[in-house]
Amino acid sequence: MKPDLRSAWENNVLVGDGAMGTFLYQKGFPVGISYEELNLTSPEVIEDVHRSYINAGAVLLESNTYSANYDKLSKFGLEAKVADINRAGVRIARRAAGENGYVVGAIGSIRAGKRANLSSSELKKFFSQQIAALLEEAPDGIMLETFYDVEELHLALKAVRKLSALPVICQLAVDDSARTLDGLTLPEAFHILQQDGADVIGFNCNTGPNGIKRALATLQGKLVLPVSIYPNAGVADYVDGQYRYGASPEYFGQMAPVFADMGSRIIGGCCGTTPRHIAEISAALKGYVVEPLPEPASVSAVERIAVQEHLADDEGQGGGEPTLVDLIKERHTVIVELDPPRDLDIAKFMKGAEALRRAGADALTLADNSLAVTRMSNMALGHLVQARTGLRPLVHVACRDRNLIGTQSHLMGFDALGIDHVLAVTGDPARFGDLPGSSSIYDLTSFEIIRMIKQLNDGVAFSGKPLKQKAKFVIGAAFNPNVKHLDKAVERLEKKIASGADYIMTQPVYDPELIARIAKATEHLDIPIFIGIMPLASGRNAEYLHNEVPGIQLSAEVRSRMAGLEGEAGRAEGVKIAKELLDAATTHFNGIYLITPFMFYDMSVQLLEYIWEKQGRKLSPLFR
Repeated sequence: MKPDLRSAWENNVLVGDGAMGTFLYQKGFPVGISYEELNLTSPEVIEDVHRSYINAGAVLLESNTYSANYDKLSKFGLEAKVADINRAGVRIARRAAGENGYVVGAIGSIRAGKRANLSSSELKKFFSQQIAALLEEAPDGIMLETFYDVEELHLALKAVRKLSALPVICQLAVDDSARTLDGLTLPEAFHILQQDGADVIGFNCNTGPNGIKRALATLQGKLVLPVSIYPNAGVADYVDGQYRYGASPEYFGQMAPVFADMGSRIIGGCCGTTPRHIAEISAALKGYVVEPLPEPASVSAVERIAVQEHLADDEGQGGGEPTLVDLIKERHTVIVELDPPRDLDIAKFMKGAEALRRAGADALTLADNSLAVTRMSNMALGHLVQARTGLRPLVHVACRDRNLIGTQSHLMGFDALGIDHVLAVTGDPARFGDLPGSSSIYDLTSFEIIRMIKQLNDGVAFSGKPLKQKAKFVIGAAFNPNVKHLDKAVERLEKKIASGADYIMTQPVYDPELIARIAKATEHLDIPIFIGIMPLASGRNAEYLHNEVPGIQLSAEVRSRMAGLEGEAGRAEGVKIAKELLDAATTHFNGIYLITPFMFYDMSVQLLEYIWEKQGRKLSPLFR
């Protein structure tokens, strides 16, 4: 009788199988189909692949269920067959493994390295559904593979542990940065997963043997569990319409004893590997005698690997211009929004920026294509404002328009230009703007983009790689208090603060009583709030904002006062109402966020003058 899986890897190096997807691709099955559906439609094909690996020397097979979860299968209309596909996958692998082989139920990452808009509860649900189906066929263990961030792997592992005590192999996809996508070092990641109940932790995909060797080297002396290794066959190349991998079977054979010497107890292959690669691994490990893993000094002593040598000192950080967060602790501080133009003429915009500087604005904030309407880049205008007027730019960064690559690139550009105040926003859906056929990206939620910007401040890229210097972003978050249940909105705000927000900017408020309620509801928060005040330009403007713009509500009194007013009369009454709101706002808050309507910057100038007169602040002649 064969030993159980835990005993097997304790005393031997187990040879795993190789790739399923890329091997099927080489056999002529096209990209773009569900390879997992073949468990039902062509089980003999899948069994033949499994047998080829067993014949090559593998003793541990993964079921063909990597993407057999509800989310992935739904893209092929197969969401109703999650259980059938997973159960069939284990049965097929079991037939191929025979009496002496082991079968683990394979579960892949659902996010797959993307910040998909899937909640934790959805991920738990999808993982639990797949795990339950796999367990019905009694595999020898579960393999959680190709996870880019520990957060998602933690959820999957917890889901397994709620349903089973079977052995669990957890595999991360990392590159030569030796960090996870959420910025954890490998010792940190291994420690968390060990505490969660992992039996084996290792690496697969994303890199070849050399990259995984470098990652594994960072763990020497810190290993507390056996390791599994499933490298790609090098980097894929696209030649004559086909993907090809260059790492030879012989090379895999040479690397297998190296991995075993470094503590690996399971060694197989991922993308691009074939039965020939597995045969070379098996031959190289024949007769290999394992030695006990070295005892670590202390599990609790696992700590962050210092990356300070990769980071440049923050030269002059303490002696530069105070941030808005610093200013607001000392006095009332005013941010003024001026929308970037919708055409190529920036003359009026720059004239407005200069007028606001002279009136004493502490920062000029620029939206990122608000309401999904195409406007000039706020990066370009922010730089021009800073260079030509000396006024601090505060730029909005929307999740809608850029994927993860573009978002980090955009932020790196801001850092290079010295633009360090940002407001992280979700962004209105593209279909409601002036180009409704364009795509809304939303790789990140507003919570995630705050956390990722904060990660840049730690000197860590979105990919988890260390950067050569730290960013210095001061990160704002948006808050809509114009809701029925203010307490629920504050709870959401607390999550943004927990993600790393340094200050808050609200949607415009048109009710003094609501301003007082906001102050009461947020008095426990320890970061500053800038209350949004937007003067109304006309009666039509008031009705449009109240009825058609998300997140804005006007009181009945304000709508009545603005009714029928247009032109100068409308703007004059709008400024009068805004001054009354400022009286309430400055009583409760040091932060004011003035929003300029329709480039009528003279309205914002009047409000700035009113604020400073009320506060008894005399501007330096330099402002004039």
